[in-house]
Amino acid sequence: MNAFPFCAAIDWGTSTFRLWVLDADGNVLAERRTDDGLQSMGGMGGFPGIMESHLAETGAPASLPVIVCGMAGARQGWVEARYLDTPTPLGCVVEGAVRVEGLSRDVRILPGVAQRDPDHPDVIRGEETQLLGALASDVEDGLFCMPGTHSKWVALRAGTLEAFATYMTGELFGLLSRQSILAHAIDDPKVKPDDPDFLSAVEAGTARPADIANRVFEIRPAQLLGFSPAGSGAARLSGVLIGTEITGARARFGRLDHVHLIASGSLSKLYAGALEASGSTVTMLDADEVVRLGLYTAARRIWS
Repeated sequence: MNAFPFCAAIDWGTSTFRLWVLDADGNVLAERRTDDGLQSMGGMGGFPGIMESHLAETGAPASLPVIVCGMAGARQGWVEARYLDTPTPLGCVVEGAVRVEGLSRDVRILPGVAQRDPDHPDVIRGEETQLLGALASDVEDGLFCMPGTHSKWVALRAGTLEAFATYMTGELFGLLSRQSILAHAIDDPKVKPDDPDFLSAVEAGTARPADIANRVFEIRPAQLLGFSPAGSGAARLSGVLIGTEITGARARFGRLDHVHLIASGSLSKLYAGALEASGSTVTMLDADEVVRLGLYTAARRIWS
């Protein structure tokens, strides 16, 4: 490291671990990315060991404080950081940070947010920190879509997280493409956002969401009967699922005239294409950048 480090910021998810060493201005001095997510942990005792091993790889000093978001704060994680309740100002996320006791360094874990609505119970962990980063970028109002294994749609007003909804779109795609009859119809799970099969499936998903179980099954016989090419399965499955998700979000939150899309990689292009094809204007926010900025914002408030 050529500059003086201010803190380490960790996004500790279910399947991934991302660590950045940041200076006082939020610049990245060192970075680590691995598959050391919660599902690969061997028990609670593994959290400090994994963290310290990655910090050592970056050359971080033993006194460097660490700010953490994500599943490390879940009940089955390292130390539980209890959920805040909606509606909640995003500033309360920082105030709710929990300190990990018994360590030689100062480690704080940010809480998630719970929606204690009996009609729409829901929880998030990690996405609240992305929104904190968006807020630090002067985006404090609007509807946000955060695609992933479990896609999140969040309504934010004046910096307050008012309501949200989770859609298991990514997990459904994985299960159906690998463990259902559709596995015979999907050779390559990669999908291009401008693929006509993908866009037509998005249209079908948004136009007739009640037919999703039928639309999904049709992917296999369409190939058997020669109505679609063998390589179209992934595009059609992805399109139907994302189109149905968009329709569900529209039913929950109203018109989707403008959507802030927090994503990175191939998913950002797929969702942007699907939303634009459905009539939405999309503003892109890089998921890596906003979660890092959210963690940095929290760290500055805690260790100012």
